Amino acid sequence: MPTLTFSEQATAKLLPSTQQNITRVYADPATTDRDRASIDELLAAEAWTELDDRFFRDIAFGTGGMRGRTIGKIVTQSEQGKPQPLNRPELPGTGTNMLNYGNVHRAVSALGAYLIEGYPGEKLSVVIAHDTRFFSEEFSQAAAKSLNALGIDAFLFPEDRSTPQLSFTTRVAGAHAGIMITASHNPPHDNGMKFYSRDGGQVVEPHASGITKYFAKLSGDPAALPALLATIKTPGKTVTLNSEMDAIYRDAVGSLVLEPEAILEVRDKIKFVYTPLHGTGIRAIPALLDQYGFRYSVVLNQSTGDGRFPTVKSPNPENAEALELAIKQAEEEKADVVLATDPDADRMGVAVRDANGKMILLTGNMIGSILAYYRCSRLIAQGIITEGNRANAVIIKTFVTTDLQKRIAEHFGIGCIDTLTGFKYIGEKMHDYELALQHPDPAKLAPAERRTASLTKSRFVVFAGEESYGYTGGDYVRDKDANAAVLMFAEVAAWAKSQGQTLAEYLDHIYQQLGFYTERLGTLTFEGAQGAQQIAKLLASFRAQPPTHYQGQAVSNVDDFGLQDFADADGKKIPKETMLLFHLADGSRMAVRGSGTEPKIKFYFFTRADASGDLASIKTERKAFLEAWWAEVQEDVKKRVG
Repeated sequence: MPTLTFSEQATAKLLPSTQQNITRVYADPATTDRDRASIDELLAAEAWTELDDRFFRDIAFGTGGMRGRTIGKIVTQSEQGKPQPLNRPELPGTGTNMLNYGNVHRAVSALGAYLIEGYPGEKLSVVIAHDTRFFSEEFSQAAAKSLNALGIDAFLFPEDRSTPQLSFTTRVAGAHAGIMITASHNPPHDNGMKFYSRDGGQVVEPHASGITKYFAKLSGDPAALPALLATIKTPGKTVTLNSEMDAIYRDAVGSLVLEPEAILEVRDKIKFVYTPLHGTGIRAIPALLDQYGFRYSVVLNQSTGDGRFPTVKSPNPENAEALELAIKQAEEEKADVVLATDPDADRMGVAVRDANGKMILLTGNMIGSILAYYRCSRLIAQGIITEGNRANAVIIKTFVTTDLQKRIAEHFGIGCIDTLTGFKYIGEKMHDYELALQHPDPAKLAPAERRTASLTKSRFVVFAGEESYGYTGGDYVRDKDANAAVLMFAEVAAWAKSQGQTLAEYLDHIYQQLGFYTERLGTLTFEGAQGAQQIAKLLASFRAQPPTHYQGQAVSNVDDFGLQDFADADGKKIPKETMLLFHLADGSRMAVRGSGTEPKIKFYFFTRADASGDLASIKTERKAFLEAWWAEVQEDVKKRVG
């Protein structure tokens, strides 16, 4: 068995956990010679920070699964290997904190072991999908092999597919779990995976901890996996899904359209520009827009899958820069709306024209509020939601999503449920409501039947969303769905047009009716092993020494979701999470939490004002208030970090 001896300098420079993990990996019989060569190269180069970042811990599960660097800041010669398309390294980076073949194998095997334990005697199956990132396709094939070795069948799509389609297909195919290979909108050097339960929702407790325990066992005991594999008598098979699954998914998304006549009325008077940002949205969205006759064009330079995401700094539709090419095309074509989806098509960003004809970006809170208001108003106008059943209709949002959506729910007399950050908690609520239907196979219910049953026996989800540009208009899928969001938003744009309004005017009408709500997100990035320590230190500091004043106002209350007990509006206990919510005397709020998927600490700011006066002046004043508050917090953070 190969062994490794650290130099005195390496012993002094590297974290103890890094040294332990390097030693374990180096001695593991499953480690390849090329992985050991990468370690040797980094040690010889005295790349202490790189080694710490790669090995200081085992890659961890976050709010959406696990994500990490697949390509190191330093790429070794062993990893670069033979020339690859798009100048990609031949191999992912070595490291316990890297998303590579070894960690994919262990994580998927942990999922498989957990399924074997949870469904004894059943023939197990798992659906796997992947996005357009570097190594995503290879990781999906590796995941299938790992499952097959455990006797589990793997269902793969023929090419890249979106996260929401993976969620949907896991339910419809009757699989026991789903795996999505993606890092969503993260930088090109990242990849990751999300695990889904058989209901199509991301795994939540106690399942997440169960899988994590198996992952720790398989990582720490080299004999554990061979012992498990020895018990498998018949290997599983890999099956490629056909186009029928694509059609079933598109039909489900299409059922969300509420006013097809309005679309027909104005479809020649409104035009859209769509960009998939080199991702999976191109597989479904043009077909959905074509189905309803929308006029649109696609940004051709961003229409093909490319793990480099070469036309943007980040393939994140939250960022203005990511929409620049689409906005430029919209100006040239005199289009009304720009729609953009991230690489795995679970997030959607939007630009619309204001009263002066200028393209402006909408925040995730604005987009979600427009969709929530529209769906509530039309379902009530159509007599689907009535006085008799509206108590069973609900909007679901996260605690860090705008309170305007809660106000919309109050306005229409329906419920509003707040969850922790992460769409998995929204999916969990949907699953709770589905169980209340007491139907033997709820996934097979037609949309109208399901809606009627939910409004009668359980709770009907009118809309669900989170501020980070994720939305869904129904529980047919248990993750945010940008394919559906594009179609829903195009419908709202058509409806507003039929009423003689732009989307900006439509949103202003909501403000004038319900109050002006505005928000700001502030993020600070701390990468690597040192960054993780800084984030933990900051969160501990805000808990131990909470601020007493912000912007000249007293902090009237602090909600600590890690220490205090909270329940949602259904009475269900909220899981513990390190998130702090600071309330000011005027009703403004700030939430602080560490990202579960990125090396960031996030600050969410919320404020509102009566909108009966000059709305433009109110917007300017409240946004200036949030900017000043964020500046104050950044100065506070500098002192806390030291």
